Amino acid sequence: MTTYFNEMYQDGAVRAPYARLNGWTNAMPAELRQMKQAEAEALFRRIGITFAVYGEGGDPDRLIPFDMFPRVFTAAEWSRLERGIKQRARALNAFLVDVYARGEIVRAGRIPARLVYQNEAYEKAVVGFRPPKGVYSHIVGIDLVRTGPDDFFVLEDNCRTPSGVSYMLENREIMMRMFPDLFRENRIQPVDSYPEILRRTLASVAPLKCDREPTVVILTPGHFNSAYYEHSFLADLMGVELVEGQDLFVEGGFVWMRTTEGPKKVDVIYRRIDDAFLDPLCFRPDSMLGVPGLMDVYRSGGVTICSAPGAGVADDKAVYTYVPDMVRFYLGEEPILQNVPTWLCGRADDLKYVLENLAELVVKEVHGSGGYGMLVGPRSTADQVEAFRHRIEADPENYIAQPTLALSTVPAFVDQGIAPRHVDLRPYCLVGERIELVPGGLTRVALKEGSLVVNSSQGGGVKDTWVLAE
Repeated sequence: MTTYFNEMYQDGAVRAPYARLNGWTNAMPAELRQMKQAEAEALFRRIGITFAVYGEGGDPDRLIPFDMFPRVFTAAEWSRLERGIKQRARALNAFLVDVYARGEIVRAGRIPARLVYQNEAYEKAVVGFRPPKGVYSHIVGIDLVRTGPDDFFVLEDNCRTPSGVSYMLENREIMMRMFPDLFRENRIQPVDSYPEILRRTLASVAPLKCDREPTVVILTPGHFNSAYYEHSFLADLMGVELVEGQDLFVEGGFVWMRTTEGPKKVDVIYRRIDDAFLDPLCFRPDSMLGVPGLMDVYRSGGVTICSAPGAGVADDKAVYTYVPDMVRFYLGEEPILQNVPTWLCGRADDLKYVLENLAELVVKEVHGSGGYGMLVGPRSTADQVEAFRHRIEADPENYIAQPTLALSTVPAFVDQGIAPRHVDLRPYCLVGERIELVPGGLTRVALKEGSLVVNSSQGGGVKDTWVLAE
C-alpha cells in the first residue's frame, strides 16, 4: 500500500508549521464550519470568481470549490523553492533566446533538433528576434508536487499564459476576512503585492522605441473565455486597460488603443490569447481575436508582447525532460529542483517500458493540459488502459509517461469533518528586469477521496497557501 506524506501530521505528531491550526480546527464545531464554508462560497459568487469549462453542459459560471484549511510552508522551505523556481525560470528563458537564435544547445547535442524545430509551438515568425531584456516568458508558472519533508519535484512548466493567480489572491482575501484571528496568531507573509510586481515587470520590458512611462494593457479573448474573470481582475488591480483585439489597431509602426479621447499608443501587451490568434496576417487568417499587423510592430521594436510568441516551445512536456540539462548548459549550475522521472514514448526503449507497465504509470499527451488527454494507470480500468495503449501505439511521440507519484496530502474540510487530500502547488515567477515571486502560490487540491488529479477542470479545488515569516 502506498504511503503519502501528510504535511500536517508526522509520526503521530503535528508538524511545527501547522501547530496553531490544530487548535483552530479542534475548536471549530461542525455547524460553524458549515456556516463559514457557505459564507466563503457566497463571497466567491458575489465577487464573481467563476470557472467555465468548455464543452460542459450545466452552469457556465460554476465556482471552483474553495477549501478553508490552509496549506503552510516554513520560511526555510519556501527559500529553497524560491531559489529553485528562479533558477528554472532563468534557464527556460535562456533556452528560448538560444533556440530562436543560434541553437547552441541543439548543436551541442544536448536536446534533439526535432523536439525544438518540429515542435508545433515553435514559431518561425520570431526566429532571429531577441525580445526586450532577452525575456520570452515573463510569467512562469512552475507546477510542483511534494512527496516528503524535503522532496519536491517539478511536474511541469507553464511559460505561455499560466492562469490561476486570481485564486491565489482571492483565497487570501477571503481567509483574512473570515478568520482574522488566524492572521493575528500566525506571522504569514503577504501576497497582495503581486499586481504591483506584475505591473513593474511588464513596464520593465517596454520596447526601446518607448520614450516615456510605458502604457500597459491586458489583451483578452473576451468574456466567453474561462479565465476572463482573472483578466479583468488583474487589469483592475494593476490599473491598466483590459482590451480585446478590436480595441487595438496598427498604424505608423506602432500599436494604438481606441479611447474616448482618441488613439493612445500601447507599449506593452500582456496577452491572454494563444499565439495562433494574435495576428491574422501572420498566424491564423480566420482569427477575430487578434490585431492585424501586430507581429510586424513587435518585430520592429514598436511593442512588447508578454509572454513572447513562441514561448510555448519551452513548456512542451517532451522538452520538459531536458530542463535540468538547460540549467547545467546555460547557468553552469546543478538543478535545485528535480524533474519527475519521465519516459519519452518516442524513444523505442522508453516506449517498450511504458507499454509493459502502463497500468502503473501516468501517461500524458505532450501538448495536453487541464488534466485532459491523460491516463492515471492505477486509477483506470483494464479497458481504459487498453484503449490508451492503442492511442500510444498509433502516435508514440505524442506521449510521455511518469511514475504515479505519492503526492503529499494536506487536511481538507469534508462532509465527515477533516480528511487528508492530495495537493500540488503553482507559484508564479515574474521575469523582467528582475526575477521576483511573492511568497505563496496556488495550491490545488483533489477533493475526491483518493484522487490524484487536482486540475480545476477535473473537479479539483483550491486552498490558501501560507508562507510563515522567519
